[in-house]
Amino acid sequence: MKAAAASAALVLFGPRGHGGFNQAGLAGAERARALGAAIDVHWCEPPADRADFLRELARRGYGLIVAHGGQGDAPVAAVAHEFPAQSFAITQGHFLAPNVACYEVLQEHSAFLAGVLAAATTRTGVVAHMSGERVLPGLKGRAAFADGVQQQDPAVRLLTLFCGNQHDEALAYRVVSAQADAGADLLFAMIDGGRPGAIRACRERGVQQIGNVLDWTEREPDVFIASALADSGYCIELAVQDWLADRLCCGAVRAIGLEAPAQVGLAVAPRASAAALARVEHFRLALLSGGLQPRASYDGPEMSLPAA
Repeated sequence: MKAAAASAALVLFGPRGHGGFNQAGLAGAERARALGAAIDVHWCEPPADRADFLRELARRGYGLIVAHGGQGDAPVAAVAHEFPAQSFAITQGHFLAPNVACYEVLQEHSAFLAGVLAAATTRTGVVAHMSGERVLPGLKGRAAFADGVQQQDPAVRLLTLFCGNQHDEALAYRVVSAQADAGADLLFAMIDGGRPGAIRACRERGVQQIGNVLDWTEREPDVFIASALADSGYCIELAVQDWLADRLCCGAVRAIGLEAPAQVGLAVAPRASAAALARVEHFRLALLSGGLQPRASYDGPEMSLPAA
């Protein structure tokens, strides 16, 4: 038990080895290990019950359990009160308790800039957004993207949809294909293991994509015109650092935004126009100054899920 209490557990939600978001989490764990932390990585794969999965880990007596992603909010909320002596951290989460801390990179900052770029780049006047589960970080990212589109060009039409699954390639392909059929020539996709399906649809339909979390312009340069960077793995690194130093801020959110350009920003491909880049820079400076805050909610229309 003593050895377990001296170690941390990282919980990744989704199929083992899939997705850029979980890849960022693994990279953050490796950086934390380089600091001398002992970290066990656990994959909570479907159809496992997330709360039961965390409950079992809490029984093992880890010093810290890190739930990676907004998907961790609900299961941590269900379990934390049962184990008041167990410390939890949620990355990109918002549930707080006396034994729960949250660490967040502000994806909404880079998502807003993605919306500006999309509206300044589209030729059809129609841009799209798609994501998986309707968790709060995804909803805030969608709202910020929509706000960026609106502030850059109110005449641009937005197609948006949460398909319900971050990791289903076939579903992502079907959604993006339907958005292309509806006229979208630029897509902001906030998904994980389903990303290859979105990439395939974009490549077939000639749609430019904006990724998130990682720099997708380096990975698939023919498809990605930009990527809304938000290194969620950095949150794991910070949480473990704070836990090791006995300064875990339970009951509070530690947020990192554009003031940390290595973690949050918009990576843009060389083919982006100078005019679009100028608009992105204008809004980046406004966000940095604090004179502009992305909208936190979206109340516009949503697409229906296309039939299989």
